[in-house]
Amino acid sequence: MVSESAEETQLLPDDVREAMLESLSEALGDALVESHLRPHEDLWLRVRADRWQDVAQMAKSLGYTYFGFLSAIDWEIAPEGRYENTEFDGELEEEDSEPVVQSTSTGYAGGDTRFQVIVQLQSPTEHTAFHLKTDVGEDNSIDTLRDIYAGADWHEREIHEMFGIGFRGHPNLHPLYLPGEFEGHPLRKDFPLLARHVKPWPGVVDIEDIPEHLEAELEAQVMAAFEAAGGGE
Repeated sequence: MVSESAEETQLLPDDVREAMLESLSEALGDALVESHLRPHEDLWLRVRADRWQDVAQMAKSLGYTYFGFLSAIDWEIAPEGRYENTEFDGELEEEDSEPVVQSTSTGYAGGDTRFQVIVQLQSPTEHTAFHLKTDVGEDNSIDTLRDIYAGADWHEREIHEMFGIGFRGHPNLHPLYLPGEFEGHPLRKDFPLLARHVKPWPGVVDIEDIPEHLEAELEAQVMAAFEAAGGGE
């Protein structure tokens, strides 16, 4: 829930970000698809996928030389729906007969595809930042930014490994974390979470009884510590 003070702040003019939006919109021209400004919070710009590198280079030339992060979003609704496939789901579904409304939003500045790539760029001199994002096409790939922002190298490798999105022009998309024989991309919404079928969510574990000799020993230690601290006086 947004507080009244936060709502009032959002209603106030944000001259800095409004000036950023005007400057960037003029520079990007027809490469800009959509924008979204939340006053005193952040600015998002969605750009054409075929201009991804051009836009990044343009932003850098405008002073946004610091690379914050690069990540991906999978907007597909998880097959499990609202709950996981466990013994608890049945109880919840029996109690709640109302249909679940599935959101089809693609976030700030919109989107037309399942996957999007988003990068945060900052100006070290002006102390400002904004987010660029673009839709990933049917071929599930996008041009690399590593030659413009060297920090993108590692982030693109991680996205490729976790989402299966390719980065054209990247010379080394080898896995960072997963073994070579691993199949699938764990951060995709349709990746099967097999552990959920083995253990109830959120990870209930089997509890074993403490052996009697250890229980007596632990109880004696607790009582000794209690008496040493002056307990019972």
